[in-house]
Amino acid sequence: MDIECIHQWLSLQQQQAYINTLLGRVGMTRRRAECFLSLWLYLLAKQKSHSSPLAKLEVPAGLISCTHREAAELFYGNQDRGSDRAAGLMLDKLAALGLIDKQFDGNTICIQINPPPELLMLPAPAVTISLAPDQFNARTDTIPVATFLAQNYNWRCKTTVVPHKIAKLLRQWSAQYAIGLRVLRRQDNGNPIGFYAFYPTAAESEENFFLPPRKSLHLSSSAIEDPIKMAAAGDSTCTTIFVRSWMIDATYLQPSTLCQFLQDAQTTIQRMQLDFPNLCDLQTLIIHPAYEKLAIALGFQKTSQDPQVFISWMYLAIDRFLALNIPEAVAQLEFERFEK
Repeated sequence: MDIECIHQWLSLQQQQAYINTLLGRVGMTRRRAECFLSLWLYLLAKQKSHSSPLAKLEVPAGLISCTHREAAELFYGNQDRGSDRAAGLMLDKLAALGLIDKQFDGNTICIQINPPPELLMLPAPAVTISLAPDQFNARTDTIPVATFLAQNYNWRCKTTVVPHKIAKLLRQWSAQYAIGLRVLRRQDNGNPIGFYAFYPTAAESEENFFLPPRKSLHLSSSAIEDPIKMAAAGDSTCTTIFVRSWMIDATYLQPSTLCQFLQDAQTTIQRMQLDFPNLCDLQTLIIHPAYEKLAIALGFQKTSQDPQVFISWMYLAIDRFLALNIPEAVAQLEFERFEK
């Protein structure tokens, strides 16, 4: 049996958690804890074969044979200090601590694990969910994205009209210019948990960025006509990207996720510059107070605060955003405050 392979059944994080828990017992040292965990895994491996990592420790059933030579290889490997006698002394110490039972019938040593209750109570580690930026798919992403975007407007307008309207607009925007619509997608089930919409703005609509912000509300308003028109690809008069939406589900909002999505945003803008060579401005309408903190960390400046409601225009030069060191900018955020 390859002794090194047994440690691959538990992640380093899991092994450390078990060892740290054992260190709380009287008479326990780190070395003894490491030997006990190795012995546990070894006896389990002799009893049953595993082809995948363990979610948590399983208890070997009954007595299992284990010679002093096996224990020496397990505890000490190729170390000079390791010997059959030293391994036997370690087994005696583990037995004295009540962690194992030993039986010797005159020919074979058999060992049974006495699992400490505190180890069995340790929770299984949380499953890591892999995320990846992806193109918005109007056929599969529209409804889930519209649903969680509507939460951003709930404090303003508690009505089913908002998610329905958002769904219609997402499909319209995708048909007009899909490149500016991106999602952050779970790799296990394909569900979008983040979304942004970079909207190339027609020159005739740029005046709106200098008017009171509430006049440009559309996703959360009942107005039928969109006050800001989209530019067609190849329009050399288009100079502005309007960030119409940028959101990550709060469950997944953490520094690494934020960096991943913002770096994708930089790549998307570079791609959009091929279709709109004169892009130079980023404009965004801050609807939720939490996202104002993010905008400020990225370098956006408030250009207009609405006198009647909490919404404002914020601006950033595209060249400055593309030159931004995203991890450094995100490091300025206090996430406990940002999520509220």
